[in-house]
Amino acid sequence: MKNFLVIQTSFIGDVILATSLLESIHHRFPEAKIDIVVRNGNESLFSEHPYLNTVFVWNKTGSRYKNLLKTIMSVRRNRYNAVINAHRFASSGLITWFAKSKQKIGYDKNPLSAGFTRVVKHRFGGIHECERNHDLISEIVGTSDYGKPKLYPTKKDFDLVSQYQSRAYRCIAPTSVWGTKQWPAHKWVELINWQPSSESIYLLGAKADSAVCEEIMSQCPEMNVINLAGQLSLLQSAALMQDAEMNYVNDSAPMHLASSMNALTTAIYCSTIPEFGFGPLSDVKKIVQVSDKLDCRPCGLHGYTTCPAGHFKCAENIEIKDFDDKG
Repeated sequence: MKNFLVIQTSFIGDVILATSLLESIHHRFPEAKIDIVVRNGNESLFSEHPYLNTVFVWNKTGSRYKNLLKTIMSVRRNRYNAVINAHRFASSGLITWFAKSKQKIGYDKNPLSAGFTRVVKHRFGGIHECERNHDLISEIVGTSDYGKPKLYPTKKDFDLVSQYQSRAYRCIAPTSVWGTKQWPAHKWVELINWQPSSESIYLLGAKADSAVCEEIMSQCPEMNVINLAGQLSLLQSAALMQDAEMNYVNDSAPMHLASSMNALTTAIYCSTIPEFGFGPLSDVKKIVQVSDKLDCRPCGLHGYTTCPAGHFKCAENIEIKDFDDKG
């Protein structure tokens, strides 16, 4: 029996993409015991996950460093064959340092990489994040093919969303934590009003996104638009996305939710670009982005709250004709 620990204490999207590590490790070692460390709020992704033994949660709210110490002490109660750190910051480096393991693997960009037994060069540009993550375990799993991310909604999750599946539907996740990654509300209204009127449109997001979704819904009176923002968990949203006629998303966490379910995906890129390596991985996918060459794009890895140039052409210049999947 082999024991592995995966560490990814970043944002939701990064954690979803890190599930490809779980898939690859389990495929190579079906009987292995796998644990994972995530930040608080992301543990809900792993409810009844079939390959995980323990989910360690670092509570970053309140006394975050005191809570980090608690997480380190919890991890140290176990002994691992390998610790795989997919995070590039000192906090995860500390967890890796103090873990009891024969192998401690992480990226060269982690400031505490000197304490790792194997340091992997972090390649950026031209490859997907899942391939970058796979570099960490390539010597362990013995294959050049990286796994895809995957989540496992429970039967209760699927049963709950079945009430919304009485007729054909599409899902739209119109928001993002980063303002310049978010296609404007009036553009979403235009896209919704272009959809088949016979289908339902479900707006997805967190509770904080509900107001934006209400604004969008109010401008589509002829369409059957339903605001589900804040009403579904992450796994329930993933379950609903799985059978949608299409899922429209920004370059944000819902895109990775769709990838984790191999759901049909149309990803809209505004200030960022797919070449950063965080694009959709579903078998059926489409990327929509501005066709104009803009000297200011990309303006950063994550973007900004508002457009630094003041015009937001990377979003405003995307036209409905760029979407060719109506009906």
